[in-house]
Amino acid sequence: MIKPTAPEMPRRETSPADLTRAALVRAALKLFGRQGFDGTSTRQIAAEAQANIGSIAYHFGGKEGLRAAAADYIVETIQTVAGQALGAGLALGNNQAGAASDPETARMLLFAALERMVGFIVAQPQAGEIVQFVLRELSHPTAALDRIYNGVFEPTHRRLCQIWEQATGEPAESERTRLTVFTLIGQVVYFRIGREAVMRRMGWRDIGATEAAKVVSAVSDNLSAILASRMGSKS
Repeated sequence: MIKPTAPEMPRRETSPADLTRAALVRAALKLFGRQGFDGTSTRQIAAEAQANIGSIAYHFGGKEGLRAAAADYIVETIQTVAGQALGAGLALGNNQAGAASDPETARMLLFAALERMVGFIVAQPQAGEIVQFVLRELSHPTAALDRIYNGVFEPTHRRLCQIWEQATGEPAESERTRLTVFTLIGQVVYFRIGREAVMRRMGWRDIGATEAAKVVSAVSDNLSAILASRMGSKS
């Protein structure tokens, strides 16, 4: 049975100043996602981070700079996760990174990417705060969304489209391929944004490793069906 694995998170510096900075970023990520940017005060962020309120201006110049730093944290974190599944060159925009040598290898890479996505987005508590932050940015776009889109959304989606082309022969930048890849990602993301509804309907008390493995099985079945349909249409 396929079991989702937890990603390795980016390594952080451990000087007092760096620890304070990291705590402020994590606090901002959590509160901006939960309460919104306008609904969160710098005093609340400092209290959540157990830091002096003046440290926000010192490290980030103010609340807007802290929002940008939270976006950069998301980019760094997801680049690490995506890089583990799709090749380290992804973060650098290297289209040749981790290129599959044949269609079967490419298909295996697609299944591995889905498993990695579930292991992080569905099973890791940290992902909840990231998704909340991103959903707010998608609803009311700011410069922070530009950083996230350019840093992870666009290159990750583009890389998956390239793998899809290697797996199926369908052009990576065709409309059909791009939409198909969005459906592959979207089904995984739903299990995070619809987490409470999923747990109630499934009778789960939590979504841990056991439940996430069942999600991996379901989304893998969906991928298998899509691939079989595409391959069948070519025969």
